[in-house]
Amino acid sequence: MPPVPFQHRKRILIAAAGIAFLAACWLAAIALARMRAPRAAAPAPPAIAVTTAPVREETVPLSLAGVGTVQAMATVTVKPRVDGELERVGFVEGQDVKAGQVLAQIDPRTFQAQLQQAQAQKARDEAQLANARLDLQRYEELIRVDSTTRQTVDTQRALVAQLAAAVKTDEAQVSLARVQLDYTTITAPISGRVGARLVDPGNIVHAADTTGLVVIRQIDPIDVVFTLPDDTLRRINRAVLESKTPLPVYAYERSSDEQLGQGGLILVNNTIDTTSGTIQLKARFPNPSHALWPGQYVNARLVLGELERSVTIPAAAVQRREAGPYVYAVQPDQTVRIQPIEVAELQGGLAVVSRGLKAGERVVADGQYKLKPGARITEARANAGSAPQGAAARP
Repeated sequence: MPPVPFQHRKRILIAAAGIAFLAACWLAAIALARMRAPRAAAPAPPAIAVTTAPVREETVPLSLAGVGTVQAMATVTVKPRVDGELERVGFVEGQDVKAGQVLAQIDPRTFQAQLQQAQAQKARDEAQLANARLDLQRYEELIRVDSTTRQTVDTQRALVAQLAAAVKTDEAQVSLARVQLDYTTITAPISGRVGARLVDPGNIVHAADTTGLVVIRQIDPIDVVFTLPDDTLRRINRAVLESKTPLPVYAYERSSDEQLGQGGLILVNNTIDTTSGTIQLKARFPNPSHALWPGQYVNARLVLGELERSVTIPAAAVQRREAGPYVYAVQPDQTVRIQPIEVAELQGGLAVVSRGLKAGERVVADGQYKLKPGARITEARANAGSAPQGAAARP
């Protein structure tokens, strides 16, 4: 095969280089077009699922919450007041008793004998007194005719006075013996519920015993003692002075938050506990169903008044930063913006907003950690705004 001329090879190389350059330019143009195309056609980010709630205007109970302990309104340890054998008991453990009901009986025979002895002594002294008075009358008649001496009359008059004093002493002894006899029948001093029987029939009981026979606790009505921070004292005192009736207090079960009763404030203690920085309060509750029980721990809520026409949102919607509290407000296009607010009160699950929101707007109540200004949202569940209703209804 004859060799290719140099001139011909040069043309071939030039043509190949041109083709390669054109191919490189074409590939670069395609790559550039592919880089620009996704930017222009990038889909919008998906909406973020959150829970929203409406901004409402409503009347909010102004209250303070604390932890309390249920206490019996009155507690009495029933003890014997005389010594003797316990013959019987007249109650069933755990039952309700009425004031004056017989609880126990002590053997009364010894005290009956003492009463009879005192009555007999009184009768004897009364007979002697009657005879002495008759003698005094005779002596006074004789002195008028000088048939006796003045000394005899004076002596007889002193004897009458002495016997009259003895009769009074006898009357006191009879009363004492009757009281001692009455003490053998032990009755309930108050109405309430009895506890466990501490002494069984047949035992010898003494007035000096410390344990007693049984403990009675009055549980209807019943008291709740609770504490609040000392910085709330001025608000409490102001509310007490302004109210014509005892301030309402509600008691709730600690585990389920179920309302156990409604009562009224009866005591603001006259000193602040300096160790805990709290003030002690007491409320009294009607307790016919015995929902409250002595020793029970409850959540107590003291209602100081009401805030009328207040702008409220769920407390969970409030977020905080250095500049102050804020919320994510929902805009008509379902995007959110940061809205600074001022919170006047936090009441249970509600926040009372004094500035920054109007009734009818919506705010994000849950899911804020996924948001940023301008983010598009969607409702995570239906009726998200119904949750705060319960919080607003309960003080």
